[in-house]
Amino acid sequence: MAGNQASRAATRRRRQLWAGVLALVGLVLLIIGVTAADGVAAWVEVVVALLLLVTSYIVQHLARRETVYQPDERR
Repeated sequence: MAGNQASRAATRRRRQLWAGVLALVGLVLLIIGVTAADGVAAWVEVVVALLLLVTSYIVQHLARRETVYQPDERR
């Protein structure tokens, strides 16, 4: 049991780390796309940034859901 909980905690931390990395890259691309890029490149960067931000949100949601809805093994 303890090994299983440690594995879940490690998975949750890894997912949260990836969500943070995706969000950071998405925000950087969004800032570059809005301020520095021009024309089609700007639109491509903005679309990719939004996709990364949405993916980050989904990964965070999965990590939180796994934490909140853990099966109660005491029953």
